[in-house]
Amino acid sequence: MTTVPFLDVAATARWVARRGPEAVIAALTDALERDFARWPELDRRPRIATHSPEGVIELMPASDDETYGFKLVNGHPNNPARGFQTVTAIGMLADVHNGYPSFLAEMTLLTALRTAATSALAARYLAPAGARTLALIGCGSQAEFQALGMRAELGIETLRVFDVDPAAMDKLARHAKALGFDVVLADDAADAARGAQVITTCTADKQNATVLHYADVPAGVLINGIGGDCPGKTELDPAIVARASVFVELTEQTRIEGEIQRQAPDFPVTELWEVVTGRSPGRRSEDELVVWDSVGFAVEDWSALKYVRDDVTASAPELLQHLDLIAEPADPKDLYSLVAEA
Repeated sequence: MTTVPFLDVAATARWVARRGPEAVIAALTDALERDFARWPELDRRPRIATHSPEGVIELMPASDDETYGFKLVNGHPNNPARGFQTVTAIGMLADVHNGYPSFLAEMTLLTALRTAATSALAARYLAPAGARTLALIGCGSQAEFQALGMRAELGIETLRVFDVDPAAMDKLARHAKALGFDVVLADDAADAARGAQVITTCTADKQNATVLHYADVPAGVLINGIGGDCPGKTELDPAIVARASVFVELTEQTRIEGEIQRQAPDFPVTELWEVVTGRSPGRRSEDELVVWDSVGFAVEDWSALKYVRDDVTASAPELLQHLDLIAEPADPKDLYSLVAEA
């Protein structure tokens, strides 16, 4: 009987705790860089999204000629008020040669890890030199992971944080101090941005919001804009985007879902893989305003699933469950025999 290894939420948390979340994000950043360098070889397409007044449910597929993968994920901004998570996800890999599923995993934790790793990869090429202060505007589920990713990549020491929910700020401050960060609780988004070299915006409201104004942005900063990720949901003053060098994952998806949805259809952007492969420059000067307009892309989830599968299989196989998901009658043409035998 062929079984499918499965990593559930509790096992994922134990694996991350054993490895250390900062180390996991750093390793994922390198794995992402390797796959971004292969970008032209990969099968990549915009996600398939089903929108409702409450939120969105998305299917995100990617593949090479050996391994297919997908993530099923939701984004429901009002869920916390109803006792639910804003984002939950599950992911699967399958072997291209026979189509059989080969790995199944929770992806709520893994999405936070891969999002932090993707931000760190962008910062590798786009952040100003010597960045030590990170502004976090939005202190929800992603915030601690973002802080750890930026510390792993840039050596961030100080966090300037703001959220409209004081409880979220207190939560982040508690965790971040325990992780060894210096934490400054800001009065508003403009205060958080003051003195930062990297600004991460990650808010949940499903609307074209202006979380950060152009007048509040220091010269030469990298804005890691990760909260605007579906049609009608943005965070940045359009003037910021209009005056910045903007980098994206897949242009056709970001024009629909990212900050550039509020710009002209021909607004110029550069895809990150072009920077990773040396086809295009990243940051060109220390005073350049740079926006990483990230909406999340399937290749990132595919890379994370492959990395986790390989690492857990090699280092902690006892964390895996094995599920009977593949119907295998003795005669491949006699599926009914399984029912008859039962």
